[in-house]
Amino acid sequence: MDLEKSRERQAGEGCLVVALRMPVRIVALVLVVPVRMVWDALVVVGRFLHDRVLRPVGRALAWVGRAVFVWPFVALWRWVLVPLGVALRWLGTVLVVVPAGWLYRRVLTPVGHALAWLGHRLLVVPSVWLYRWVLTPVGHALAWCGRGLYALASLLVAGIATALYWTARVLLVWPAYAVWRWVLAPVGRVLAVVAREVGAALGHAWRVAGYVSLAVGRAIAAFFRWTVVEPARWVHRTVLTPVGHAVRDAVLRPVAQAARGVGRLTRDTLRGARVTVRQVRQDVRRALLGDPKTPGGQGNREVKGSVGASDGRDDRILLTKR
Repeated sequence: MDLEKSRERQAGEGCLVVALRMPVRIVALVLVVPVRMVWDALVVVGRFLHDRVLRPVGRALAWVGRAVFVWPFVALWRWVLVPLGVALRWLGTVLVVVPAGWLYRRVLTPVGHALAWLGHRLLVVPSVWLYRWVLTPVGHALAWCGRGLYALASLLVAGIATALYWTARVLLVWPAYAVWRWVLAPVGRVLAVVAREVGAALGHAWRVAGYVSLAVGRAIAAFFRWTVVEPARWVHRTVLTPVGHAVRDAVLRPVAQAARGVGRLTRDTLRGARVTVRQVRQDVRRALLGDPKTPGGQGNREVKGSVGASDGRDDRILLTKR
């Protein structure tokens, strides 16, 4: 079916179209394939930059812009300008609007009424009389004269326009029509056929270049996978993972167990030292100040309160912390 349709279409086309199609398509394919491959590479790089660089940077810049520009202005508008505007509106109402309303009602309105009555008597009535008995007759006379002049000018303009129309038609339109019909239209048809075939060739070459670029990209991806990714994966799975497990079992775990044992021993030693120091401090305090429950110890504290007040307070603070 496709071969029959292409044969029918070629049979209906002219020899110029058939002769131009194949060379134009070959040249377009040779020129378009490198451009298409470069275009596809730029598209891949642009998508990577957009997803990994530009979008996070844009989000960070948007947040910084909101923090630096939007939020301070919002706070300034909400907490400074709006209260200031409310205060200014109240002041304007009290200082301007109320006095202006009073002035309008009490002064300007009566004065305006008086001026309107005087203007009607002094201007409107004389103006109406002047318009009715002077301007209207003069305007009628001028309108009659203007209609006559307009009719005469219309006749002159119509005659001049008719003469110019036929002169332009004979000298410009008919020669231009002949040039268009017998010269420009055939040349335009030939150029249209050439442009259509060039456009079709470029489209066909662009599609073929897309397939070529896709195949080259897949080949490069496969080469990269088999030369870099798969060997790295094999090294990680076969070499690094067993070595890591061996190092963990032979070195890291014993070191961690030894460190835990040393830490436990250190904690026990420090705990025993703290208990010994606490007992020695209690014995020294008992030997110097006496037992707090005995009267002698109470008297000794009253006599030596100035000497041991700070020490007892420090001991109570230490005991409270413990």
